[in-house]
Amino acid sequence: MLETSQKNAGAATLGDIPGFVVLGGGVTVRAGDEVVGAVGVGGARGGNLDEQCAVAGIERAADLLSKRAAGRPHASAPGAARSSMREVTTAPGTLLAGAALVVAGLAAGLAPLDAAAQVPPSAREAAAYSGLHAAAWSGNAAAIARLLAQGAALDARDGRGRTALHVATHARRRDAIRALVRAGANIDLLDADRYDAVTIAAVADDEQTLDLLLELGARADQITSRYDGTALIAAAHLGHDGVVRRLIAAGAPLDHINNLHWTALIESIVLGDGGPRHVATLKALVDAGARSDIGDRSGVLPLHMARQRGYDEMVRILERAEAAR
Repeated sequence: MLETSQKNAGAATLGDIPGFVVLGGGVTVRAGDEVVGAVGVGGARGGNLDEQCAVAGIERAADLLSKRAAGRPHASAPGAARSSMREVTTAPGTLLAGAALVVAGLAAGLAPLDAAAQVPPSAREAAAYSGLHAAAWSGNAAAIARLLAQGAALDARDGRGRTALHVATHARRRDAIRALVRAGANIDLLDADRYDAVTIAAVADDEQTLDLLLELGARADQITSRYDGTALIAAAHLGHDGVVRRLIAAGAPLDHINNLHWTALIESIVLGDGGPRHVATLKALVDAGARSDIGDRSGVLPLHMARQRGYDEMVRILERAEAAR
């Protein structure tokens, strides 16, 4: 359990942030028994963390921590997250550089320290696999056929809720994926972290595996992850523009709002870097008809978000979209 403690801060606001427990006294962030961040709440706004401050903190923390965690908040990066947390909590300046960043940054989906979001099997886990999971990891389609003929359970799970299909997707073993699905594996199951094969491929920027999964009938519209998001939101966040175009073509919901109150279009801005791939992502979403008039929890619109960050090309795309409405 990730916990925060706070003093003289907006408990109702923080209580609305998924994955956080509001306690009393000071501001600390804990992962289990380990304190990974601590900061006082004095200073800006007289020590009051109001909603506007929290929202701004979420956005700024998302920008900083997503870059520090190798741009992969949907992937495991606990070391980078700890490093970023210390950097944020000791940064000089206003409360936005302290409590709001600490509390809101992790809540924004940036590699929670005690349970990383999308996690491929580790080398140790893979070495311990047997049966269908081992065959899927190595891409041995012949072994998969043999094991299934012997009665192996198609949708059996490992310790993190991964089926053989999830494992094959992580390993980019397309022959194994094809063999499992043709044998009747459920292509849309979620693992313990609520990721399906489509989202696994989307986060990995694995267009070939995504193409195969969609060809085999996988859904592009599932609600996935602890943030009640979609594969499209995850891909937009990471600037995986080719994946985004494929998911749009497959019917992914353009305007789904996750529990951070962000759409794919919003995430391409607030969690992006304004570079070519995030710009291409935003353009693909706008061209497909994604709404640019949906704001965040405070009603801030995407155009304002892009202007605030100095993302000039994104601003031009959104201004054209606004003029065309």
